[in-house]
Amino acid sequence: MQGQLVSGRYRLADTIGSGGMGRVWRAHDEVLHRAVAIKELTAALYVSESDQERLLARTRAEARAAARINHSAVVTVHDVLEHDGRPWIVMELVEGHSLADAVKERGRVEPTEAARIGLWVLRALRAAHSAGVLHRDIKPGNVLLSEDGRVLLTDFGIAQIEGDTTITRTGEVVGSVDYLAPERVRGHDPGPASDLWALGATLYTAVEGRSPFRRTSPIGTMQAVVEEEPAQPVNAGPLGPVITAMLRKDPADRPSAAEAEQMLAEAAEGRRSNRAQAFVPTWHESYGQQGRYEQPQTGVTRPQSAAVTQVGPPAAPSKKRRRLRAVALVVAVVAIIGAGAAVALREWNSGNGTSATQSSNPSPSVSPSPTEEPQRAVPAGWKQYDDPAGFSLYLPEGWERSVSIKSKDGLQQIDYSPDRGEHVVRIAVDTLPDFDDPYAHQVELDQQLRWQLVDYEPLSMQRRLYRDRQASWLEYKWTAQVKGSRPPGAYRAVDLMYMARSGVEYAIYMASPVEDWATTRKQFETVLQSWREGEVQR
Repeated sequence: MQGQLVSGRYRLADTIGSGGMGRVWRAHDEVLHRAVAIKELTAALYVSESDQERLLARTRAEARAAARINHSAVVTVHDVLEHDGRPWIVMELVEGHSLADAVKERGRVEPTEAARIGLWVLRALRAAHSAGVLHRDIKPGNVLLSEDGRVLLTDFGIAQIEGDTTITRTGEVVGSVDYLAPERVRGHDPGPASDLWALGATLYTAVEGRSPFRRTSPIGTMQAVVEEEPAQPVNAGPLGPVITAMLRKDPADRPSAAEAEQMLAEAAEGRRSNRAQAFVPTWHESYGQQGRYEQPQTGVTRPQSAAVTQVGPPAAPSKKRRRLRAVALVVAVVAIIGAGAAVALREWNSGNGTSATQSSNPSPSVSPSPTEEPQRAVPAGWKQYDDPAGFSLYLPEGWERSVSIKSKDGLQQIDYSPDRGEHVVRIAVDTLPDFDDPYAHQVELDQQLRWQLVDYEPLSMQRRLYRDRQASWLEYKWTAQVKGSRPPGAYRAVDLMYMARSGVEYAIYMASPVEDWATTRKQFETVLQSWREGEVQR
């Protein structure tokens, strides 16, 4: 395409960048005789006609979003056009490289320089927020460092303009997984504090040379964002407390944009900000006594085990794998594992050298096949499904299979549903379980669900026997929000977890809207009666 004339005006020269959604060209504007950058949305080549319309609408929204912001630290958008049936964005050409490139080349950025970069990004964000625009994709790759020393924020491609809700599917969550704020992972509406979180994670990456929350899979990364504290930065110097303040889990506990700007200004001068230190939790411990984790503003205390005395956020503990099981975080972030996650998963996989298609596509469908009858009669219209994961069960004919988790450390999670998750049977198969006791496992699961699900209400948790094996039974209710693959409303679920003789942990879970629960509960009994473990490949 080099040398091609786009829209009769812009002559393409060479490629200066590329990503999951498209590539950026250096070009010459033959009308105004100036160099420009043009973003080609290559993703439009691989989507349906209806999705092309959405992509074009989103591209126009990006142009509108950038046009509403008047600030020297925001890349100027000159034009948006259609060419070859695809949207293109004509932008200010910035000669330089991205913060991501700088980290890759140097290993890390010095704290005072990182603080200066963060200060300009924050100023751009304050201008955007004042114009009613949320960026929603702050990350090192979208921070440009020009050769003349300027810092510019670019790519408002998934920005949200206040009052504009027409270009995003219900339940769609987009962005880079490593930099999604906890409230966004939980499915809550983002706000200015969400952009501030992403800036904190970006600055952590800049000074440490690695993302604070990236794990071996997108799901693991999102779980870390929600429930784990990042390891204390060791190269951040005076910027450390500022980063910690921005990465507070609760958006209400983060500093305001004005406060963060003052903190970054002080860190850019090499001074440790007393204001930032006020946001840093203090960890009090003493030998033989129980420790306290004190929130600097609320004074809430959380019991923890005692070991040493330290001030500042606790370092990432050496603990068991806190991987997802039958429900846990997956319920809360189910919207992110659908079509709406294409951008997020593509960005995550591009950093790992893997294919987003391989990660996000479900396994081949499983055709129900009649086989010998289970121990009890199965309702009419039910068939046996022999799953590639090694188990079999009876379900109503027509339920479709999808894989929500298949990790390298022994965990598989398979869903069967007739309606994309509104009614679902979920099977978790864990060949390397963290717990020897399924009841202890569900106790921890219950604690996770209490803050992951809206209106979570446990109904029953008890030890049981399932086919002469020790098992645990958990029932609960919650309210699904608008953002999710399920329709919003009240839902109920039951989860049976047990350890097989082989040492494999199984969790058999079923959920549905509350109004359908009487039928679902009877179906679950049939699922349990027909369940067969089979052989699991370790």
